[in-house]
Amino acid sequence: MTRLATSTSRRGHGEGDRVPRPRLLSRLVGGFDVLRERNFRRFVTGQVLSLVGTWMQRVAQDWLVLELSGKDPVALGVATGLQFLPIVFLSLWAGVLADRVDVRRALIGLQTLMGLCALALGLLDVSGSVRLWHVYLLCLVLGCLSALDAPIFEKFVVEMVGKEGIAKAVALNSMTFNVARVVGPALAGWAIAWHGTGPVFLANAVSFAAVVVGLLSTDPATLRHRQPVARTPGLLRAGLRYAWGDPDLVLLLTLTLVVGVCASFGTAVATAAAKVFGSGAGSFGLLSTMLALGMLAGSVFSSLRGGSAPSRPRALVTGSAAALGALELAVGLMPNVWLFGLLLIGAGAAATVFVVTAHSTVQMSVSEDVRGRVMGLFMLVLLGGTPLGGPLTGWLADVLGGRAPFVLGGAAILLTAGGVAAAFHRRGERPPVTAPALETSEP
Repeated sequence: MTRLATSTSRRGHGEGDRVPRPRLLSRLVGGFDVLRERNFRRFVTGQVLSLVGTWMQRVAQDWLVLELSGKDPVALGVATGLQFLPIVFLSLWAGVLADRVDVRRALIGLQTLMGLCALALGLLDVSGSVRLWHVYLLCLVLGCLSALDAPIFEKFVVEMVGKEGIAKAVALNSMTFNVARVVGPALAGWAIAWHGTGPVFLANAVSFAAVVVGLLSTDPATLRHRQPVARTPGLLRAGLRYAWGDPDLVLLLTLTLVVGVCASFGTAVATAAAKVFGSGAGSFGLLSTMLALGMLAGSVFSSLRGGSAPSRPRALVTGSAAALGALELAVGLMPNVWLFGLLLIGAGAAATVFVVTAHSTVQMSVSEDVRGRVMGLFMLVLLGGTPLGGPLTGWLADVLGGRAPFVLGGAAILLTAGGVAAAFHRRGERPPVTAPALETSEP
């Protein structure tokens, strides 16, 4: 990276007059150097394919539910709820599991089961035997498996890249997720139009095979493996006590929860398109694409920082949250759909920068012995806000109008970010709290 900037500056430039473009390129390349880790490189290759397949299935699943229910939006809400509610009930226990098991083997099992869910739905659909209750059941099973998978995945990433590579791995994963979020629905729309929903589910089942192959090809000997925590009573309570004992972590989790609840963009954008601007599905699709592009831009920004943790992570966490709140509030005040969409790009970028920074900050600050439990708690407050934020957004839009979720949600995030920033400032730069005894014999 240094060689690139230096060699370009030799022609007609002094040491203090460097060409900015190579420096920008070197930063971008620096964000990808975590791929030098052979295990991570093989795993992330399969992960890219799987994420595209996952987004394809989400679109196909929604369309199938609407077809089977006679275009009933309540049925669609039930399917979404069944897939997200398990996060609320299982995330903490999944964190305990992540600290107790061989995470590589656990991921192989979970990814295989998720692929079988997609395969079952695809075969039912292609054969013409699928019923709405089949979709509901498979949504619930997939939701449970996904809730168990999340903290185990987080711990496996650390085993592959080490603490020094966490921030870069998180930024890269965010980028691939958002690229898949743009590509997957587009491919799904084309596939559904030409072949129906069934082949989309079958394609997603194949994409899970790519992840399993990547996991099987990793070399366990080169993983930064630690002995799983022994099974003793009170593991969950010990993990929660650890988190509660670190005031910085409590503040960060509080801000993450408020963002998760108040930035429920999916429901809010759909409601605004219909109730505020009187637009149809075309405008909703365009606004969703603009939001996805903003999130992708936020991922690119995180990688341009080299994916490394900022020198003042708390300032970037609160600053990106405050920017998200201000932009979300402004989105709700825009007079036409085009200005609404343009500011939505900025809000999506700010949201991604916040999530990536908060995510990597938590990962890097916690003790290894309790990492799974803390990441389970982080996933709970981040993703568990969706089942609460969706209905709350709908209620606010129904009672106060389609702009209310953006204005009130943005104001809530902005105020919380300001309060957390003030609390961080009062605390000063202090090292994270380390619990002396993470395992306990308490009942």
